[in-house]
Amino acid sequence: MQDDERATRLGLAPQRVVRVGFDDGSFVLRSPEPLRPYARCVGEWLEQWARETPDAPAFAERATDGAWRRLNWAETRAQIGRIAQSLLGLKLMPQAPIVVLSDNAIDHLLLMLAGMHIGRAVCTVSSAYCRLVRDGDYSRIHGILNTLGPALIYASDAAVYGPAIAGSGQHAVVVFSDGAETYPGALRFDSLLRTAEGPAVMGAFAQITPDTHAKYLLTSGSTGHPKVVINTHRMLCANQQMVAQVWRFLEREKPVLVDWLPWSHTFGGNHNLNMVLRNGGFLAIDDGRPLPGMIERSLRNLCELRPTLHFNVPRGIDMLLPLLEADDARAREFLSRLRGVFYAGAGLPQSSWDRLQALATRVRGEPLWLTTSWGSTETSPAITSAHWWLDQAGVIGLPLPGTELKFVPCADKLEMRVRGVNVFPGYRDAPQLTAQAFDAEGYYCIGDAGLLADDRHPEQGVAFDGRVAEDFKLSSGTWVSVGTLRVRLVSALAPWAQDVVVTGHDRAEVGLLIFPSPQAAALPPAELRDKVARVLRQLREQGAGSSQTPARALVLAEPPSSAAGEITDKGYINQCAVLRERAGLVDALHAGSADTILA
Repeated sequence: MQDDERATRLGLAPQRVVRVGFDDGSFVLRSPEPLRPYARCVGEWLEQWARETPDAPAFAERATDGAWRRLNWAETRAQIGRIAQSLLGLKLMPQAPIVVLSDNAIDHLLLMLAGMHIGRAVCTVSSAYCRLVRDGDYSRIHGILNTLGPALIYASDAAVYGPAIAGSGQHAVVVFSDGAETYPGALRFDSLLRTAEGPAVMGAFAQITPDTHAKYLLTSGSTGHPKVVINTHRMLCANQQMVAQVWRFLEREKPVLVDWLPWSHTFGGNHNLNMVLRNGGFLAIDDGRPLPGMIERSLRNLCELRPTLHFNVPRGIDMLLPLLEADDARAREFLSRLRGVFYAGAGLPQSSWDRLQALATRVRGEPLWLTTSWGSTETSPAITSAHWWLDQAGVIGLPLPGTELKFVPCADKLEMRVRGVNVFPGYRDAPQLTAQAFDAEGYYCIGDAGLLADDRHPEQGVAFDGRVAEDFKLSSGTWVSVGTLRVRLVSALAPWAQDVVVTGHDRAEVGLLIFPSPQAAALPPAELRDKVARVLRQLREQGAGSSQTPARALVLAEPPSSAAGEITDKGYINQCAVLRERAGLVDALHAGSADTILA
């Protein structure tokens, strides 16, 4: 089947790209398709579906009794209107955001959309920081609240979040879904639903412009003072239009999602949630996670509600696979109406790709459309999309309509930079950081590297080539591409490695810290060491250079720590944090400790 015919059958745009080269070796890729008109603000989507499909299911979450709490589009709009009216009545500080400290939930969703409906920016704080609150460490939350200066702080439970809020020094309105009566002056969330919507709500709605701040998202930071990324309504609405132009099936098929990805991050909060909002679909909040003891909840939800699209990080897919492979009936339920699986946040190892396709072929008679994208918090988020059939992992797609992707020579790589209406205007209250983020031509310097999958045929897409900042040199001066090497090694070490961290900065050899998989943990230590050593020898015998061949490895006894930032709440490994937190183990690895496995 020709590529264009296959794209048409899948409801996807054909592979098209324009390449413009320059004398300095740089070049730009852009879509030949112009970006079509998009909504003025996020609330226009809500107004549309409440009017056109009022009784269609919109959102759901598990209640404490295990049943689903569900809202249709009319109910969602009505409750948002009442909350928005209550917010206006509180006379909140102007220009100050609403800050949410809790995980995904319907109350969280309604407050967030109500704030945006009247032009009030909302910032959801990462659940990783919230876990520190549960452990009694309030320093990060206090730093974030001081940076944001909120007008209103919402949290689900006063018992969990009340002490941290009380000691923050903020003079904001405080709202809790549970336990508000135990916190002096706090409001109950359900009290915001008791005020009838008046004309002031739509009056405020009419004043929103595409450049009004919709959200503030926090970038990951090790200093305690993360950068505050401005997300405008223009960015969010334009980006969903971009995606819809290459995922053409969205115009006729409303997406059904069962999603755990946190709204504090752009993947879950902008890409996935906004896809449902823009297209009038349905989103069930998954109360599971890619963690031991919680992944089973995700599988239960996926099998019960049977999504049409599945979004996840590679770790989540890796944790689902053994459960699905062991139970064809449940795998058949989950996969029964899936159009495709989308992974992001990190590269998917080829071994995971192959296992997922083998499973799909066995239980439904045909493989799945596996796809990905690439972007960042600052780009709302999608820059590229792999909107065609891929046979293997590695390609991150082509630029979406309305974006320009520039490749600039940097050492032995090509640094990628991006320009388009989906790119942020800057960091809040940080003009110097904003200026540093853009080059002289107005391209955002994202810090990633890429290359063409086929130099003669740029329409075959862009391959991710690691982070420019994560890469390092060996003592020989040879560059090590961490991102691409990590994916290759996880695949080679399957099924024994859950993930790996590449070491060797300014050292003679590449080393490896291995987080073992459940299958590896079940093996006797000596047998596991033999298996790892055998893989390292095979890699060396393949003749790759020193930058692609680990000479030594260490199997870690302790899993990654979310409290230390080693694993993000999106479920992937933070290489830099692991290297920082386990510096002693890195030294022992390269010194040849008794536990070191040599190739």
